[in-house]
Amino acid sequence: MISYAPFYVTLKKKGITTYRLIQQYGISRSLLDRLKHNKPLSTVTIDDLCTMLDCNVEDIVKYEKEGRP
Repeated sequence: MISYAPFYVTLKKKGITTYRLIQQYGISRSLLDRLKHNKPLSTVTIDDLCTMLDCNVEDIVKYEKEGRP
């Protein structure tokens, strides 16, 4: 499963609120909802987030095994 938990850790480290993402960076509430609920995102969107936050992919997304051996 893809998890976007690192995204929120990165926001906290950088002192950026979701309100600021919406107001200053133009992030939509629907994108934040998709991140919150670990729904699929395009690689273009992930690239855009990395650019906005000046971070690496692993600072936004991680892969977690779901009960697989």
